[in-house]
Order: sequence, then C-alpha cells, then structure tokens
Amino acid sequence: MSTTATVGRISIPTGTYDLDPSHSSVGFSTRHMMVSKVRGRFGTVSGAVTVADDPAASSVQVSIDAASIDTGVPDRDAHLRSPDFLDVETHPSLTFTSTRIFDIEGTDFRVEGELRVRGVTRTVVLDATFEGGGKDPWGGERIGFSATTEVDREDFGLTWNQVLETGGVLVGKAIKVEIEAEAVRRN
Repeated sequence: MSTTATVGRISIPTGTYDLDPSHSSVGFSTRHMMVSKVRGRFGTVSGAVTVADDPAASSVQVSIDAASIDTGVPDRDAHLRSPDFLDVETHPSLTFTSTRIFDIEGTDFRVEGELRVRGVTRTVVLDATFEGGGKDPWGGERIGFSATTEVDREDFGLTWNQVLETGGVLVGKAIKVEIEAEAVRRN
C-alpha cells in the first residue's frame, strides 16, 4: 500500500527515489580576479531522496565524483582536481547527507545537512523547491527539486589563491552552488 506526502498542493508517493544522473546537475560559480564569474559543474552525481509521510521527516543523500568537475577549460579543471583544490586522488568524492528539513512553506523548504569536501565536513543549508512530480512514459514515478546554497571554500581547506598586483585575489572565497535534481521512485 502506497501512501503520499503533501507538499504545497501536490501529493507525492512516499518511498525512496534514486537520482537520475542524466537529468540531475550540480553547478557552481565563483568570482575570478574580482571582475567576473567562472562557472562549472560536476558531471557525475548519484544519490537518493526518501519521501516520508511527514515531509519534514524526509531525507537526502548525494555523492559527487570530484574528478568529474568541468569548467570547460581542461587546464583549469586539472588544477581544480589537484592537491591545491579538491585533491581527487585522496578525496575522490564530495558527499551531502541531510540532517533535517524545515521551513516548509508550499513547495519551498530548507534542507540542512553535512557536506563533506576534501575530508572536511561542515553543516550547510540548502534553499530548495519541489518542482513537481508525475509518471514518466515508462511507468516510473518521478519527482524534481532545485536547490541553492553558498559556501566558503576555505571552510573546507580549499585555500589556494594568488594575490593580484592590482589588489584582491585570483579566486573568490564564496562558491554559489545550484542543483537541479530529478529522481525515480524505486519499485
């Protein structure tokens, strides 16, 4: 027997939903030379969303392949994979595990959880939106979410930088994270 959780005016079948990697993305941006933004994404993400009868009791778990970082510039990507930044040889994945869901208002809510980057774990809060759900053409039940947060990369030991002659630094501290996730309910 399937039960449903209600988010806003939408009923979602409860259960565990696996992220669909071909329809999910984790992107980021940061300041470069204090004059522009550099954007990138991680190409390999996996995880699950468990929808409980009470939406506040739901949970999220995500794993990101650190080596899948892609900013569109191979030399920069190699530097981001190096010990100066993500150190993917020692720390092959970034993980997020939710600890609570709160401030639920309609389809908007907040997700607090533990983000682990380069062996350092910090609590972060995501501002999230339930984007909808429904049956796909193959009979699967799908749900979609978007979320954003901002983290200070130095909190995770990502401290490499270069001082500019004109003042300021090469790489900004603040990293804006944007997530689009689609998940399919397990049978």
